[in-house]
Amino acid sequence: MSSSAKQFLELIQKSKKGKFKIYIGMSAGVGKTFRMLQEAHALLRNGIDVKIGYIETHGREETVALVDGIPEIARRSSFYKGKNLEEMDLQAIINTHPEVVLVDELAHTNIEGSKNKKRWQDVLEILDNGINVISAMNIQHIESLNEEVKKITGIEVSERVPDKILALADEVVNIDLTADELLTRLKEGKIYKKEKIQTALNNFFQSGHILQLRELALKEVATHVERKVETEIKTENFKPIKFLACISSNEKIAKNIIRKTARLASYYNSPWTVLYIQRPSENPEKIALDKQRYLINNFNLAQELGAKVIRIKESSVHKGILDYVIQHNITTVCIGKPHAHFLQRIFGYSWIYTLMNRLNERQIDIIILS
Repeated sequence: MSSSAKQFLELIQKSKKGKFKIYIGMSAGVGKTFRMLQEAHALLRNGIDVKIGYIETHGREETVALVDGIPEIARRSSFYKGKNLEEMDLQAIINTHPEVVLVDELAHTNIEGSKNKKRWQDVLEILDNGINVISAMNIQHIESLNEEVKKITGIEVSERVPDKILALADEVVNIDLTADELLTRLKEGKIYKKEKIQTALNNFFQSGHILQLRELALKEVATHVERKVETEIKTENFKPIKFLACISSNEKIAKNIIRKTARLASYYNSPWTVLYIQRPSENPEKIALDKQRYLINNFNLAQELGAKVIRIKESSVHKGILDYVIQHNITTVCIGKPHAHFLQRIFGYSWIYTLMNRLNERQIDIIILS
């Protein structure tokens, strides 16, 4: 039995709530599903009741061969937009109640009419029912990495998983390949059918893209390990870090601050809050409808990423921030880079210097995000 499967077996025996293991990779074709199935066979050989809840083989021969011999919980059929589609049967998994269930494609969006909108929500229910889950996803589906992935690949990933789901995992395992190994697998037809290979090489599977995505995947798993060390081996003088992201009604800047603070909070395994100071001129009756909509979207994004969202009515921005920081023992404040014309026009630069001085007096860190 591999050491990886043995560790997961020990975790299973420790707790009544389901344990959660995620295989992560830099892209399709690195072998996540293959490794999940290998582990399932190892657990079966050790007398563990393992079943397939949902596996996506993408017709890859090596993966298809490994499905054989693992009991499968039948998928449910749904008729949608004139097509008969198959979906994971959440209720059947809960009713069957295996010790371990394999659930592939964690970022998948369920068919309309399903109990939950996203597969990761299904997984949370399965875990709450005391069933252990082994799952898999690609690095580009992590919510807070959305902008970075878009910069690297030029592609906006629509199916995303909140960072809090990764933070919940008991184990995160990176399936790592070099860029050359991955490209060789692609050229040998082990990832896509022949007619798709050239398109893939011209687009997503460029060597430069793969290297950067590989770096993101390695960092993500290293961060997860660091978090576990910090939470399980805390020192006596450990002071928890608490982040505060201060946003305005500017949609793009606010979204950027939220995502970057989410990454920092995730890295330090810290609680974080998004604070919006609503000045009198930003009263809902006075602010444009589109700005109100952007604000609500950003509040929703922050909550999805695991933040607490606070809206405070206050004419003085720095006073609103300072009061909140002091009352809630915030250690680190994250704000956007001031835009000269905007700040001068509204209230000059003075508030930001006042805020920085007051925070400095209290030994509170301030991070200015570009």
